[in-house]
Amino acid sequence: MSETTQPVFKNAAYTQEYIDIANNLDGDVPGRRAARAYMDASTAIVHHQVVSTSFVPKLYDAASRQVMREVVETTHRILCKVMQHYLDDAEYRKIFDYDPRLAELILVPRGYDALLPFARFDIFLDESTGDVAFCEFNGDGSSGMNENREITHSVEQTATFKEFAKRHHVEACELFDAWVSEFINIYNTYEGRVEHPRFAICDYLENGVVDEFHLFAQRFTDAGYPCTVCDVRDLTFDGEALHDAQGQPVHAIWRRCVTNDVLEYWDQSQALVEAAKAQKVALIGSFAGHIVHDKQIFEALFNPATQAFLTPEEIAFVERTVPQTRYLDEREVDLDAIRADKDAWIIKPTDAYGAADVYAGCFQTQEQWDAIVAKFANGAAGAPFLVQRYITPYKTQILVPDNDIANLSDQEVQREPVLYNNLEGLYCYNGTFQGIFSRLGPYPTISKPMKGITCATIWVD
Repeated sequence: MSETTQPVFKNAAYTQEYIDIANNLDGDVPGRRAARAYMDASTAIVHHQVVSTSFVPKLYDAASRQVMREVVETTHRILCKVMQHYLDDAEYRKIFDYDPRLAELILVPRGYDALLPFARFDIFLDESTGDVAFCEFNGDGSSGMNENREITHSVEQTATFKEFAKRHHVEACELFDAWVSEFINIYNTYEGRVEHPRFAICDYLENGVVDEFHLFAQRFTDAGYPCTVCDVRDLTFDGEALHDAQGQPVHAIWRRCVTNDVLEYWDQSQALVEAAKAQKVALIGSFAGHIVHDKQIFEALFNPATQAFLTPEEIAFVERTVPQTRYLDEREVDLDAIRADKDAWIIKPTDAYGAADVYAGCFQTQEQWDAIVAKFANGAAGAPFLVQRYITPYKTQILVPDNDIANLSDQEVQREPVLYNNLEGLYCYNGTFQGIFSRLGPYPTISKPMKGITCATIWVD
């Protein structure tokens, strides 16, 4: 957003109004019970567990929506420039450090127009100022669309939501049909497209959000494009055609498998790899998406070689939104200074997902922090790690998650709001801002292992 614009955000006022409505309904305990019962029977399942949720949605006003739209469109444009320069310029590739197998896959021609078809940009939005700082970029492995859908359904029939909706124009995020339509549009630009294609959603299924995959597969099928969910390791390739586990041809893949899993299961993934190399399948998105997924991108955005092809406005955007990021290596940073100022930093791997091995210094004792630095600095863990400026998240009022509400009497249900940290995931469908994955948590690292929760995202007025 423009530095001269000073929007007025109504999100906190909307949230307070929502909580006040619940209080006037004596806590809307029946609504909270019904919402939790809906979730317990829902498809919002991640690694065999129904997700923990907030009864109070995230309520965003028009000013917030405009900020996020500008962030998504600008970020997508910058990242596409980086990806294209990587593909075109062998000298520019030297600023990145990738496994040689992956570096080769990134250069495989994709055969369709969209350079970055699907992404989720995770941000910290200060809802009092509109300031944005990035947490990370996620490519084709991004999930959460079904969580958002199910949690919205869980609250929209409650008395609290219905009363709020009487007072305001409310709108949920539509994250399914928009992607199905965009995927089909992308496939229709594919050089090897066929008349009646079959699609597959592919991952290593023990790592994937499989319930979400099946819901998308049904939407594709309903749109006239038969679609299956397939483990990468079950694909077969005969040199001309790629087939799924049932022996049916696959003409296009929505790649939900992240590239570090492809490397881990390299020998078992060769059907996918060889079909992509032979350009016998539309791999949407291509392995070039790893450039965005790998957290090296944060350091690369500040590299003079990158800034040479960005506009002054894009450079200013990077400087304003990307926290200082460096390799946790004594050749790059003063490790003693990192140890001494633990609350200012967060340590994370360059290439992982699910908040694995992410450590916020403010959540550690000094002794723990020193041990973490020692464990990961200078490649000691066998892989490079980054150290990044810690961004203090904006806090939102919620009611504590109702996971155990079925075991509580009405009097035992907590009615007092608490403050949780916010993390917004902005969905980007081929350059278009489509919606938000709203996560909150009580601790500095917002993730499911750290008691993180998801809540519905609602646009208001």
